[in-house]
Amino acid sequence: MRANSLALRLFVTATLWTVVILVGTAILLSSLYQQAVERSFDHRLGVYLRSLVADVASPDVPADKFPQSLGEPLFELPMSGWYWQVTRLDGNKDVRTSRSLADGQLPQLPKAESKEVETETREGYVEGPEDQTLRLIERVVDLGTDGRYRIAVAGDAAEIDTETDAFYQALAITFGALSIVLILTTVFQVRFGLAPLKRISDGLTAIRSGTAERLEGRFPEEIAPLARETNALIEANRQIVERARTHVGNLAHALKTPLSVMVNEAVSRGDDPFAVKVREQTDIMRDQVARHLERARLATRLTTIATLTDVPPVVTALARTMEKIYRDKNIAIALDAPEHARFLGERQDLEEMAGNLLDNACKWAKARVAVEVVQEKSGLNAQCLRIIVDDDGRGLSAAEREQVAHRGKRLDETKPGSGLGLSIVVELAGLYGGKLTLGTASIGGLRAELVLPAG
Repeated sequence: MRANSLALRLFVTATLWTVVILVGTAILLSSLYQQAVERSFDHRLGVYLRSLVADVASPDVPADKFPQSLGEPLFELPMSGWYWQVTRLDGNKDVRTSRSLADGQLPQLPKAESKEVETETREGYVEGPEDQTLRLIERVVDLGTDGRYRIAVAGDAAEIDTETDAFYQALAITFGALSIVLILTTVFQVRFGLAPLKRISDGLTAIRSGTAERLEGRFPEEIAPLARETNALIEANRQIVERARTHVGNLAHALKTPLSVMVNEAVSRGDDPFAVKVREQTDIMRDQVARHLERARLATRLTTIATLTDVPPVVTALARTMEKIYRDKNIAIALDAPEHARFLGERQDLEEMAGNLLDNACKWAKARVAVEVVQEKSGLNAQCLRIIVDDDGRGLSAAEREQVAHRGKRLDETKPGSGLGLSIVVELAGLYGGKLTLGTASIGGLRAELVLPAG
């Protein structure tokens, strides 16, 4: 799930950056192309403008032959979109225009800020006859005694629009195809580039669930160090836990011998008050040592990589054992355990918990004990295992059920046992994140329901 989420975030990020870059590039190229088209168009208008300036400055050109050197038929067609105009700025304000303008005149560009700027060539867009948008270029020419003139040439800006629209269309098609290719490339890179991380994620999931002990397989050079360090960490953790188990066992043996010596010495002194006190305190010490060693043993066991245990063989073997132990009571044990049921933990822990519950049920049952195993979903993806043990004994009240869950508490001193069974089940189930609940069985006695993680 996390690997898929990472792949999705990388894909979305890469796609957004791709779109941003492509859109930015398209805008930049469009702007540069439009400027290039306008420069080309202005260059064409500038050629006509220089020809008109030459004709205006030539004293040999008669008025009826003006201009002589344009050679552009569009200036002769009415409202063709191509126009020229020569306006005298001194004297009688004479205006001469191309035949294409008919009786109209070209508008002027905004007035120049200074006279020096006004004498330079200027260009811009204006609105012409019949609401045409024109690209206009003009220049003021001062011929001294021969007069001062404003010369303007305009062309239909639709040509610029047509040229740029065709480019925009080609650009859109090209960039659209490029976007698809880049997105597909990104999908390919994200999917196959993150495949090793997905394998590591799946491998860690398998290790956590108990179906594997280390990351297996070959990984790319960039990922291989991560896999090696992960395997090294798992192995180091396993060695630490193994050493802890050894220390716990050594401590248990080291304490049992002195306690046994003390008890034997106290027993040999009979009813001496000091001996009685020693026996009393050594019993407490034994109980405390057993309790804390048990907790240490369970805690160290649970820090290792999880393993999966098939439940049916365990409970079946326990049921057969209990039938033999309680043969004189002729206990009938009914067992219902599906083949697919698996416990996410070690076999000896399951044997200890289920064995204590089954032993307790057989101890108090009259004739029947029922064991049911159920594996079901407990959350979004988690599985839980429920082991239900019922007996047809006298059952327990709410207060008694609360009492027997405490370590060393026994309701009937005539029954064999230390009173540690159910409390060990409670502690061990708690270490696995499970719990034990006591209630009333449908067959009349006590119901013990153990909830544990399932694989």
